[in-house]
Amino acid sequence: MTNFLTTLKNIWKIEELRNRILVTIGFILIYRLGSFVVLPGIDINALADLQKQTDSGLLGLLNTFTGGAFAKASIFALGIMPYISASIVIQLLGIAVPYFQKLQRDGESGRRKINNITRYLTILITAGQAPGYIANLPAGALGPDFFYIPSIILLITGTMFVMWLGEKITDRGIGNGISLIIMIGIIAALPNALGLEFKSALANNAGGLVFFLLEIVALLFVILVCILLVQGTRRIPVNFAKRVVGNKQYGGVRQYIPLKVNASGVMPIIFAQAIMFVPITLVGFSSSEAMQGFAATFTDFAGFWYNFTFFFMIVIFTYFYTAITVNPKQMADDMKKNGGFVPGVKPGKRTAEFLDDAMSKITLPGSLFLALVAILPAFAMLFNVSQGFAQFYGGTSLLIMVGVVLDTLQQIESHLLMRHYDGLTSTGRIKGKSSGMMA
Repeated sequence: MTNFLTTLKNIWKIEELRNRILVTIGFILIYRLGSFVVLPGIDINALADLQKQTDSGLLGLLNTFTGGAFAKASIFALGIMPYISASIVIQLLGIAVPYFQKLQRDGESGRRKINNITRYLTILITAGQAPGYIANLPAGALGPDFFYIPSIILLITGTMFVMWLGEKITDRGIGNGISLIIMIGIIAALPNALGLEFKSALANNAGGLVFFLLEIVALLFVILVCILLVQGTRRIPVNFAKRVVGNKQYGGVRQYIPLKVNASGVMPIIFAQAIMFVPITLVGFSSSEAMQGFAATFTDFAGFWYNFTFFFMIVIFTYFYTAITVNPKQMADDMKKNGGFVPGVKPGKRTAEFLDDAMSKITLPGSLFLALVAILPAFAMLFNVSQGFAQFYGGTSLLIMVGVVLDTLQQIESHLLMRHYDGLTSTGRIKGKSSGMMA
């Protein structure tokens, strides 16, 4: 306890770190307050049907991602997911379209152009989703003062404002702002879900409290598994040859490259979940029975086809995101320039092939395990755990929370260690999903 209080004092002493934390808290408060601002002309007393729809299924998960804004018909009802969808499209274009490949190689100027294109695409996606959302609102909720076009504009503006908040948290706050905003929405649903599950346990006289305690123990175990999944690595030994520069000798030591079992972090789950929200948008524009049946199949949170598709997409996106974030050729070139080599492997091309093969081998079990943890809520619901609480048994919610919390703690620890203070742990550095590739 004393060490914890000392760490808090050290955090407060560092002016830059203190300001970043306060700025992050301020922007998060703005986001949470905005989720309670209802669209003009909406009768909030008539939203019971919409809130009932969000009690289960994929709509319930979407409502969790938006911190409850979806069920409240808030100006932030569509949340940050349109921006995630736009990012997916742009990254896919970066693989297939030469123009985007050139932008990715152009450094800072290319990154700025890609960000601008992503923003414009976010507006287009939100403009497509907003009419579907309004069409899904209960008829009685649209009061006489409700205006269709201004509401669409407000929904687009709300999403763009949330995106802006995320970018500002990244620039001036702590950690990845977009991920933090998603995590805050998820955490906002946890107290209510926990309270309802406890209330349900009290109502069940036949061992309800015992079962509730078992649920909590299982939840803590899954959290531990998620932490191990995020932090797991395979260490590749690298020898550095001796070299003399002037009167100083360099090299002659062995270091390790920690290749992460899950180098892509929670992004495959966020990407896959964004794609799984597409049927909700499509059904808003159609009244055909075929479309309604298709949407019902792929929005059933506990259904086989939803979880099978979700599992498969996570595996695919894990390989995809790992391929664009980990560059074995660049790593091999950097090692060669610094006089490093993997024992028994020739520097250069052979080393790149060795690293690529090693990365592929550890990515497969990592992706399968990530996908398995992601669909654990469906198994929890088979044991009569309510969906609101079951989604914290792994799934999108828990993995995002664990990944983002570890990343945020890593950012704070980096500031402490940079100024020669003790870190947050006494056992070593915290490793989030964005940990560097070189030890």
